[in-house]
Amino acid sequence: MRDDETEGRITLADVASKAGVSLSTVSKVLNGRPDVAAPTRSKVERLLEANGYQRPAPTQPESRLIEIVFHELESVWAMELIRGVENVAKSRNMSVVLTESGTRHAPGPEWIEGVLRRRPLGVVLVFSSLPDDIKRKLRSRAINFVIIDPAGDPEPDVPSVGSANWAGGVAATRHLIDLGHRRIGIITGPDDMLCSLARLDGFRSAMGMAGLAVDNDLIRYGDFHVQGGHDGALALLEQPDPPTAIFAGSDLQALGVLEAARVKGLQVPRDLSVVGYDDLPLAQWASPSLTTVNQPLVEMAEEAARMLLRLSQPEEAGDKSNTRMELGVRLVVRKSTASPREPGATPAG
Repeated sequence: MRDDETEGRITLADVASKAGVSLSTVSKVLNGRPDVAAPTRSKVERLLEANGYQRPAPTQPESRLIEIVFHELESVWAMELIRGVENVAKSRNMSVVLTESGTRHAPGPEWIEGVLRRRPLGVVLVFSSLPDDIKRKLRSRAINFVIIDPAGDPEPDVPSVGSANWAGGVAATRHLIDLGHRRIGIITGPDDMLCSLARLDGFRSAMGMAGLAVDNDLIRYGDFHVQGGHDGALALLEQPDPPTAIFAGSDLQALGVLEAARVKGLQVPRDLSVVGYDDLPLAQWASPSLTTVNQPLVEMAEEAARMLLRLSQPEEAGDKSNTRMELGVRLVVRKSTASPREPGATPAG
């Protein structure tokens, strides 16, 4: 099917005429070619969007490429998601390309121009949200997309795969409460990310269900990295009445908590219990091994890749009933949690 064949109200020849440019220039814009002046590109893009132009989806997928987009690639957490996408791609004899948007949550204009040139079968975005103009550009080129762990509550037309973050927060906190802890601190993730807020809400709910007051002085926001956990834990442990347990919103932050406890001369779990989140492979090798909430990262990425493949099939592209998915989580108890030390007992160290 040619680029100028469309079921919409406008053809590429119409766009070229209205923009006062050649048909080849419109084709270059549509295909993400860089050799078009910025004002011309903007004019053509506006006309394409205003008239609802949609590139017809191919009868069979032409691209053998899935693109996965992170705002950063510095975490072992990212490797679990990459592994999941690659598992599905390899089973279909496809390749995976990794890109880093370099911006928090929403990919920038440099990324969208690049992806339009690469023309992958689809795009998996992590911790992201998509502005309307980027959604329109992807859809006009028949490039499907799925978001893993959306930064915010995704709109109904945005396919997504996530996990039960609220339930995970409840499970981690309830475990500490059942052990006898009453003064529990939490270091969640950034305050503008849906998953970290949901885990905090789960923490609050578990405390409320147990009839325990939430002390806002025991709540810290981190960045899901080791340093954030370390800094947050020091701030909690230096309080006049420090917590006896800390729920960290990620395993990496939990590692930072373990180091902060060591610096303060505390023994885990004798003096401080620690719970992480994610159940990364490194959690079982921490010292002590980390009690954590298992978030099925590999499975989440696999489901996102399968969703892209389903959306690429013309006979299924119109089915929006299976484009929102939330996988379950479970608590994994190891050696970093125990009942609190008896009042009056001598601290370790």
